[in-house]
Amino acid sequence: MLYTQELTERINELKKERNAVILAHNYERAEIQDIADFIGDSLELSQKAVELDVDIIVFCGVNFMAESAAVLCPEKTVLLPELDARCPMADMVKPDSLLYLKKQHPDAAVVCYVNTTAEIKAECDICCTSANAIEIVNSLDQEKIIFIPDKNLSEYVARNTDKKIIPWEGYCPTHNQILPIDVQRAKNLHPMAQVLAHPECRYEVLDMADKICSTTGMVNYARTSRCNEFIIATESGLMHRLQKENPQKKFYEVSPYTICPGMKMIDLKAVADSLEHMRYVIEVPGDIRVKAKNALDRMLAVKIKR
Repeated sequence: MLYTQELTERINELKKERNAVILAHNYERAEIQDIADFIGDSLELSQKAVELDVDIIVFCGVNFMAESAAVLCPEKTVLLPELDARCPMADMVKPDSLLYLKKQHPDAAVVCYVNTTAEIKAECDICCTSANAIEIVNSLDQEKIIFIPDKNLSEYVARNTDKKIIPWEGYCPTHNQILPIDVQRAKNLHPMAQVLAHPECRYEVLDMADKICSTTGMVNYARTSRCNEFIIATESGLMHRLQKENPQKKFYEVSPYTICPGMKMIDLKAVADSLEHMRYVIEVPGDIRVKAKNALDRMLAVKIKR
């Protein structure tokens, strides 16, 4: 295997040759974040994909993220370096099951978390992220909302809106395994630290948090807060960015097990091979793409506070 420096140099050469850009989610490996052109959460990266004047987007994340970029940017080639980099929560909802639920609640709007496949987005009215879920739900005229697929994010939204939320029984295995005992243990070890929790966590965990926010929300809060110590209740990949951007502050994992296998599949060699051999191209069938794009466009049109 090539050394890290050689791989990095090769990636930079290929980016110039192919007019490519690398987008990386906050949960990616440290070395992937370090070679990325842009790092962010799902909403930020979706917006970047649309704005950038490039031919190729190398999406370092999981499958639904690359699909979203392909849906929003049909004129660009979107590469996912590892096809098996999937989101288990996105796979917890199937079109037939969603259609059945929609028939049971014909007066409900369907809001889907971006952690869904393009096929599911095509059956929804509007998408949301963890950063804008409450604003998205409140922007709708309907009083009844089918919210898929994360039951924990659904609970968080339900507690912050007057709308009737009909949840799906999906969840993120990484966030759902964080328990109150994990938070309490971390607080006992670091009594001066504030707890920052992602809304994909169980509500019992959110009740123990000082701040509930998306990954980018955590980055922004940590930067501006007067507090110097933080317990981070989300996937471990965010720790690298937090510590890199705030070297004078301390960050502690809520648990040593907050690792998403899909987010850790992409390494430098996978990125280099992806650019070298133009693999793996993510394509979305035209009929699905048009419908899914409508749901994503509606999300991007809603103004939110970050």
